[in-house]
Amino acid sequence: MTATSRAPETRTVPWTGARDRSRDGWRNRFETHLLTHYGPMWQTSRRSRWLHRRLNSTLTDLAVLKAPPRPDPLSTKSPYTSWDSLTDRSWVGRHLPPVAGPRRDLPSPERVTELFRRDGETRYCSRSSALLPAFAQWFTDGFLRGHAATGDPRRTDSPHTLDMSQLYGDREEVTACLRTFEGGRMKSRLVGGAEFPPRLCEGGRIRDEFRAIRPVRFDEVPEELRDTLFACGGDRAHAHIGPMAMNVLFLREHNRVAGVLAAAHHDWDDERLFQTTRNTLIVLMIRVMLEEYINHITPYHFDFVLDPVRTDRGVWHRQNWATIEFSLVYRWHSLVPSTYRIGGRDVPLAHTIANGRIVLDRGLGPLFEDLSRQQAGLSGLFNTDEVLLPIETRSVAVGRELRLAPYNDYRAYYGFPRITDPRQISGDPRVQEALLDVYGSVDAIDLFVGLFAEEPEPGAIFGRLLERIISVDAFSEALNNPLLAPRLFGPSTFSPEGLRIVRETRSFSDLVHRNLPEDKGRYFVSLGRSAADTRATAL
Repeated sequence: MTATSRAPETRTVPWTGARDRSRDGWRNRFETHLLTHYGPMWQTSRRSRWLHRRLNSTLTDLAVLKAPPRPDPLSTKSPYTSWDSLTDRSWVGRHLPPVAGPRRDLPSPERVTELFRRDGETRYCSRSSALLPAFAQWFTDGFLRGHAATGDPRRTDSPHTLDMSQLYGDREEVTACLRTFEGGRMKSRLVGGAEFPPRLCEGGRIRDEFRAIRPVRFDEVPEELRDTLFACGGDRAHAHIGPMAMNVLFLREHNRVAGVLAAAHHDWDDERLFQTTRNTLIVLMIRVMLEEYINHITPYHFDFVLDPVRTDRGVWHRQNWATIEFSLVYRWHSLVPSTYRIGGRDVPLAHTIANGRIVLDRGLGPLFEDLSRQQAGLSGLFNTDEVLLPIETRSVAVGRELRLAPYNDYRAYYGFPRITDPRQISGDPRVQEALLDVYGSVDAIDLFVGLFAEEPEPGAIFGRLLERIISVDAFSEALNNPLLAPRLFGPSTFSPEGLRIVRETRSFSDLVHRNLPEDKGRYFVSLGRSAADTRATAL
């Protein structure tokens, strides 16, 4: 067991320095230079609460307004604006209209998939830990969702907001089957003195009390692993040990907070305790997402903070609507290692899928340290494990089915000049040659491929376009949450105790260490390979 340090992250990743930046745009280059240099100046801004809040508001607006704000005129409902395209959110949103007619000259999705195949050993990111893709998968599973009933990529079951449906479920009957209806708590069980979600299955079949839960691809889970699955609200909660561990953590935090509120408010009934705890957990998750996760994946010296009062004034405050482009951005399969080092032994990726036994046997604190000690894969082409390649194929196919505009069109939409040569995408000759071999022309490159072909800048994890799409949508999706409205953001919504818990939560490590009753040790828990900076606070 090791003590968690607070040393600053080393914000570097492997980089050739050979990418041609002539098509980055002078304003983009200037803004990036300003935010990635002059560390002492940005450090000084933290000392003034007023100045830091002003900069936080200004830079948030700058990030979100790199694309036209919502409402988007289109959805997958139709290629033109209609009342349904503006109001019926069972259709997936989209930023650009579909291209006219199918692009028959494009290579097949199967051929394109070979651009992603991991060739030999995993190439690693020197900055991020394997906890990063684990958290990202859990976080996005709550709102980047398909349509379970039809499988139609044009439709979605998404709540279009951060509501922690991966823990609580997206329907009332799912939430109800997970609750004890006593003291605001959720159902759990003790294993070796530690709290875990109940078992979803018994004898390989979903238990009657959880029949409202409908896991996707449940029929693909091996019979011998079904009884290890946890009963949680998300339909993809069994996908990988990372999201499984996240659900254990947030279940423990829910029940812990419910206990704090019950002790302080003896006159509250179960329903009020549950709903107030849920409010607290949603905003707590948003704070960790923004102040640790977003600050980690950006290469900037400025640290963003959750400040509902100032950011609520943005002109981009409109109803959330998850888009197909945002969904494709979050296919971070290259970040997932082929082998995990868990408890001193190597575990192949395939053995970590739908395997709750690993979480139970290893324990929450040790497992989070294992993930934090291991490097994430390097974002890019030629670095996706074979187990995940079918998802890459499906991602390309969905883009074609929805007739997404090519990569260059999205560069223009998000404020970058169109590229004219593959050397402007990457300095790696292998990437340059492969793109031309598969596509023939840079104007034909699929959005999904271009996003991950881009070479990151020094200190960055992702390429410029992917990073920008995340900034636009992640900020606007998170900060539009109704619980962050200034009128609601206070003790009447969260209770004084819940608001205090949100304000005192400074990192993901804080969450973990207050939920290890079975183990009082200290573990290294971080999205980066060194502990995250101490964050400024505006709350």
